[in-house]
Amino acid sequence: MLYTELLRLWHEAVQAVDAKDWQGALSKLEQISEPTSCTLFNAASAHLVLGQLDLALKALDLTLAKDERLAVGFFQRAAVMMQIDRLEEALSDCIWAQKHMRGNLVIDYRQLGLRFKLHSWQVLYNAAAVYCRMGQWEQARETLLSASQEKGGGRGGTTEVALNSVLKEEILAPLLVPEDVVFRPRKQDVEQLQQRDFLGKAKVISSVIPNDDFGGFEPLRLQKPGFYEPKVDGTQDSLYMRVRIPYMARGPGQLTVPGGAMVFLFGEERRDGMASVIYDGTRGLLPMSLLDPADVKISKGKRENKVPSGIPLPPGLKPPTRPQAQASPAAPPRDTPPPSYTTATHAPLPASEPPGYTVNTANEQHVVAPQGPETSSVVLKVHYTYTVTLSVSLDTPFQEVKKCIAQKLGQPAHQLRLRHKQHGSRVLTPLCEEAEPGRTMQEVAEAGRATLWCQTEDPLDNRTILYQMVALYDYIAQGPEDLEFSEGDTIDILGDVNEEWLEGHNAGHIGIFPSCFAYKENASITQGSM
Repeated sequence: MLYTELLRLWHEAVQAVDAKDWQGALSKLEQISEPTSCTLFNAASAHLVLGQLDLALKALDLTLAKDERLAVGFFQRAAVMMQIDRLEEALSDCIWAQKHMRGNLVIDYRQLGLRFKLHSWQVLYNAAAVYCRMGQWEQARETLLSASQEKGGGRGGTTEVALNSVLKEEILAPLLVPEDVVFRPRKQDVEQLQQRDFLGKAKVISSVIPNDDFGGFEPLRLQKPGFYEPKVDGTQDSLYMRVRIPYMARGPGQLTVPGGAMVFLFGEERRDGMASVIYDGTRGLLPMSLLDPADVKISKGKRENKVPSGIPLPPGLKPPTRPQAQASPAAPPRDTPPPSYTTATHAPLPASEPPGYTVNTANEQHVVAPQGPETSSVVLKVHYTYTVTLSVSLDTPFQEVKKCIAQKLGQPAHQLRLRHKQHGSRVLTPLCEEAEPGRTMQEVAEAGRATLWCQTEDPLDNRTILYQMVALYDYIAQGPEDLEFSEGDTIDILGDVNEEWLEGHNAGHIGIFPSCFAYKENASITQGSM
């Protein structure tokens, strides 16, 4: 819908309100195909005058859906809720109205076109009116005392009269925005609705042709080619900016960012002084005046210990070719997708919930509910392409557990790799059942339960795993030598290619990837060889 059409219908509806033609105002407002919070508030006011409380409540719901921080909307809806005896919701709206006052004693809505000032004591007065209807007279009296102590004009003796009524246990009438007070479009915008002829009609002053009435213009002259080239300092070449002071979001689409945070400048500065940025993976708006160019050149040592937020810094070097190393046997094609490690970040079930697990296969779905285990056994949940459960003894070695899982899944035991997640960590650590044959399930069991992640893959041909990293983002392979992974995957690091690229292993594949796409949780997670 064109803004000029919306403005015309809005202005005609306001004129109908001034003429007390409430039905005519509603007919104009209903023609707006894309209503705003202001026009919806006006529709609610018209329904209130006509006694249509349900329709007024629906219009106020849509108003707050358009602008969820409109304190006067919550104030008006609380009054309507009281009239239809929805007291709990009315009290909730009073609380939200007080919250969106943001500590101000008064909010003047004239800048938005509403000639009304909402005072904090008015919100407290309506809250006291709700307590009266609930029969909580003491709470109503205390709320009115708080309202009487609020500083602000326009109160007069309203709170004192209300206190006397509460002492007599008389129910208070709610306060409302006056019926003729509605949101009005800006005067300068309404004046632009009238079509004007800014050019006028040409008048012939002198011509060699008698009675010349030519009303046109001469052809456009060729303009000198060129364009404005702003001067750019060397520090402004970077699209990474640092926020000078903390900023709290004040409108739709804006971000709340702490001071000193680094953001990525996604677009140019707009006319209102805002710029589109990316912070912590979220795109939004920030004032351009709060952003300073940031120097993204950091040493390798600092980059290793830092967990970046937002989007990763692009590698400064071109992607290297696959390093010349001993060729490893190609991994067999996977018939099923690798298990998602995103589930590894989910919190385990609380001890109060009964252990129930779902098994999903391609042909059937059924629930396996294990019987109550004895004190010497543990309920083991294994994440594969589907989830299975089994009960094993606490003193069962890891190697025997691997054989049981392989028999359950119908896979060769030598091609299975088991991992577990330590408490408070996001990394899936391999179970070294062959290197340490003495370890049992008692080391990973907790409260009679244990969770393992199982993965089918070929051995790494005795390649040494230096350490492990967790993927921060999805990485799509750009060439046959790249290692593709998803956010949350655990990557085995096999070697360094250069300062910005690493060689790693994930889900049976070996390749290279940018180091900024993953982070190392601690200095020594695990070391071992397959």
